[in-house]
Amino acid sequence: MLTSEQLVDEYFVENRNRVLEVAAFLDRLDRADVSGQSVLDFRLRAFAEALNVLSSPAGERLNRIQELLSDPTTEPIPALDRKSARGAYDRWQSDQQKNDRWQK
Repeated sequence: MLTSEQLVDEYFVENRNRVLEVAAFLDRLDRADVSGQSVLDFRLRAFAEALNVLSSPAGERLNRIQELLSDPTTEPIPALDRKSARGAYDRWQSDQQKNDRWQK
């Protein structure tokens, strides 16, 4: 097991780069969406919650973020509704949208 100093020595630079990438992504969103509509996107809502978890006191951050971004449902849907993964689960979708998803 590595000490905290060894972990910092080994992984700080790569994680510094990841933080900078997140900051750049958020800056691009700010510049691209002058209407503010992106804040309504469920993926960005989940992303914001994940960022809050990152800045919270120590303890199980990985598991909490995984739960925020994962689909908790267990029943398979009849057909895929997109060609690629969305990267987050839409917990905010209306009951009607959920029913529509199952009707497809």
